Amino acid sequence: MSILENTISPGSAAYQASRDGMLALIDRMRALEERTRAASAAAKDRFHKRGQLLPRERVALVLDPGAPFIELSTLAGYMFDVPDANKSVPGGGVIAGIGFVSGIRCMVSASDSGIDAGALQPYGLDKTLRVQELALENKLPYVQLVESAGANLLRYRVEDFVRGGNIFRNLARLSAAGLPVVTVTHGSSTAGGAYQTGLSDYIVMVRGRTRAFLAGPPLLKAATGEIATEEELGGAEMHTQVSGLGDYLAEDDRDALRIAREIMGALAWERPGRATPEFKPPRYDQDELLGIMPMDHKRPVDMKQVIARIIDDSDFTEMAPNYGPATVCGHARIEGQAIGIITNNGPLDPAGANKATHFIQACCQTRTPLLYLNNTTGYMVGKAYEEAGMIKHGSKMIQAVTSATVPQITIYCGASFGAGNYGMCGRGFHPRFCFSWPNAKTAVMGGEQAAETMAIVTEAAAARRGKPIEKDKLDAMKAQIVGVFDGQMDVFSTSARVLDDGVIDPRDTRAVLSEVLAVCREGDARIPQRMQFSVARP
Repeated sequence: MSILENTISPGSAAYQASRDGMLALIDRMRALEERTRAASAAAKDRFHKRGQLLPRERVALVLDPGAPFIELSTLAGYMFDVPDANKSVPGGGVIAGIGFVSGIRCMVSASDSGIDAGALQPYGLDKTLRVQELALENKLPYVQLVESAGANLLRYRVEDFVRGGNIFRNLARLSAAGLPVVTVTHGSSTAGGAYQTGLSDYIVMVRGRTRAFLAGPPLLKAATGEIATEEELGGAEMHTQVSGLGDYLAEDDRDALRIAREIMGALAWERPGRATPEFKPPRYDQDELLGIMPMDHKRPVDMKQVIARIIDDSDFTEMAPNYGPATVCGHARIEGQAIGIITNNGPLDPAGANKATHFIQACCQTRTPLLYLNNTTGYMVGKAYEEAGMIKHGSKMIQAVTSATVPQITIYCGASFGAGNYGMCGRGFHPRFCFSWPNAKTAVMGGEQAAETMAIVTEAAAARRGKPIEKDKLDAMKAQIVGVFDGQMDVFSTSARVLDDGVIDPRDTRAVLSEVLAVCREGDARIPQRMQFSVARP
């Protein structure tokens, strides 16, 4: 056993300052999530008056009670709907996450129709594409609860129309991969969005509420002059009795969700057992994770203290601790599940990159999933490091990350700057899952470094032209650059752009990792039984 020793002092001023800063960020995140829930719940009277459930009520009813549910990308689109931090409603108009339906672990996606009638909000497309990608990668059945007014024509962008086709392509890919797509169409599913219903394997429609048509009455009249009611064009009874689009006719939302659960329950699909292997919890309080990471990313951190609070029994078998010591690599378990961990106590140097490459390859050999705890300002620079082969060894590490044959999970715990973001399996390298802590920073470099770099370049250019440069203008340029960088590097900016799968409370890290490791293990072991259900439409 290699038990990590505790070296933090929860009573110190530095620890308390870090803890207070982290709690403030968590409070800000939770307040934004609550704002979205409140905005959707404001439609409660309207929904209930017409006999409907609110979107989150639907999600709660379709999921198994008491089972884990990891909600994804709750901050998607923050500040992109309206550029006012006090009014922006994040979430992208979509509620999505991984949970259990009738004992089957699956991806659940629901239109948040309490907000703008379920129209996709900014970055809602990116969020939907990402959750579909996760379903495909992890071989998860896909349950979608549809009620959307379609695209917001006042915000029409041709690129969204073209990219939006990927939603329908992915639904076809899910079916082709043997992954059932079960859809409850609670309300409107119109125009191109009708294919969100049509490309499903099992379709439940609600009497008097479902509307699925390529052209609604206004567009139909404008295009052809034909006059028809919504029910005649695309009501639940027409589609379940005449067109054959709908497979099941439900009396209301509750009945529709009951049918969806029965469909899932009838599938010949593996139900993962909830029994877990024996394991010992970490020896140190997970609450202490709140004060380990400083708010200033330039302050050094012993990431072993993070590891000690998320792994079983705080038992960590470190690889080559004396070689490239700023890069930490080692084996551990999380709730009995083997994991290889790579993290940083500073920049990546040639030895650290070389060690990480070796460790990645060794984990691939034994089919051990990899966890990257990002906390680095990048690869080392300077004459000595260039001579030592920093580019060569950094490139080998990036190549190892790219070529890894095991699930890779990334958590942004602190800084993730420059090519260090790439070497530590940043979002661009398609980790299986990618989460952020509320204090995380992601950028090509720090704002101050970017400003100073541009100042040096500007001064050199002025000198070549033989012209002086005004200090006031130079200072203004530097301030502008710092503002641009600082305004985009925190999680409220990166997660808004769906550059992770969500922001998590550090205290939830172990629980989240346990679930996603199980998702990866089950997905990689699953061979879809394509012949056990029909994927073809009649």
